[in-house]
Amino acid sequence: MSAAASTRAAALAVIGARWPALLALLRQQEQAAAAIDLAVVAGAGGTLAAAGLQLGSRHDAAAESRVQAATLPQADTLHLYGPALGTLARHLLRSRPGLRRLEVHLMNTALFLRLLGHVDASDWLADPRLALRAAGARDEVAHPYFAHPAELALADDAAAPLRDRLRSALDLPYVRRTFHGGQPLLASRLEENRPLIAADRDVAELFGSAAGREAWVVGTGPTLEGHLDELRRRGEPGLVPAPLLIAVDTALRPLAAAGIQPDIAVSIDYRIEARHLLAPLARPCALVYAPVLEAALLRAWPGPRYCAYGESAVYDAVRGNPARATLHEGGSVIHPAVDLAVRMGCRRVRLLGVDFCFPGGRTHAYWGAGELRTELGSGRCWALDGHGARVPTQPNFASYRVELERYIARHPDVAFEQSSAASARIAGCTLRVGQTA
Repeated sequence: MSAAASTRAAALAVIGARWPALLALLRQQEQAAAAIDLAVVAGAGGTLAAAGLQLGSRHDAAAESRVQAATLPQADTLHLYGPALGTLARHLLRSRPGLRRLEVHLMNTALFLRLLGHVDASDWLADPRLALRAAGARDEVAHPYFAHPAELALADDAAAPLRDRLRSALDLPYVRRTFHGGQPLLASRLEENRPLIAADRDVAELFGSAAGREAWVVGTGPTLEGHLDELRRRGEPGLVPAPLLIAVDTALRPLAAAGIQPDIAVSIDYRIEARHLLAPLARPCALVYAPVLEAALLRAWPGPRYCAYGESAVYDAVRGNPARATLHEGGSVIHPAVDLAVRMGCRRVRLLGVDFCFPGGRTHAYWGAGELRTELGSGRCWALDGHGARVPTQPNFASYRVELERYIARHPDVAFEQSSAASARIAGCTLRVGQTA
């Protein structure tokens, strides 16, 4: 037996003795593991790379482990998302006498199996404090944790939902910094809009007003174009009452061009411009807005306006003076639009053009590439669509989807539906394609 085969066999023997179900899962990955191309990356110490991504420092793996470990608190339980070459797991087990449990979550089972023939893992795998498991689709992020960047990028399909939750958690400090109170532009917008906030209606006036109705929430994803005929038929006999149509701001132009009239528009982004919001609709509709939009843009809105605050600290400067209800924030205008539908009393919410990905290599319906500040990117980031196929997306889109999934999980009394299998799969939604009832 070669040295590599012996190393692999020793590790698998430990796994089989401690986690027999995991060993069976790994055995199913033999063909996928064999197809992974590992490359040696030269350096003072050298390392391995998969798909061009280094799995550790090529100069000083021990020093890298110390730096990574320093980001983790002195806790009795720690979580590693992706073992990579095992150096951090080994370092933590050796250097932390107070560590009682180290949970290592495999983000790519085939990659882990492939690496077992190249790195000696039997020592840290045998440590009784270690728990090894494959990442599951329903897993939430456990704290405190370290997520190996290369492992996130190389996550397999089964670990993709957890990967997206990890990325969302890793982005959270940046999001909080970006949307904290006291930002000059947002603060000036809020101050400028105080007269409008006071004069306009409170979004709370809409709450409960659509009890028993179905809501259709319209985004601007590419799949919207496949639903325009169905949206035109919304008021036909058989749909009584007609579904409540709530459109996000950038969907107003494509809807107007198709002769479709929304009931309510929702806009929360301070970067929204007249070309997005002031679409030539057949008749004015209500606008639910966050008071960080430009005052001149709000005054130009031809229909009734309802003010809503967000949950972030940005709104603390005006919250309560005057009092206005709060809608859920999650990074995208989709979140308050969906929350509005639920708060209005709808117990069935259907999503149309809510893709969180780039089906067909496009970012949005109607709008050209880059017009809504979204680029296709390198393609390294992907989501699973309704067919289980990988479709390109962006990390921020994945974070928006994760937050919507969490919202859906908190509302088990509401039925949520997706309208296209080409959209990124949203946990908690059923797929409803080509139906009008």
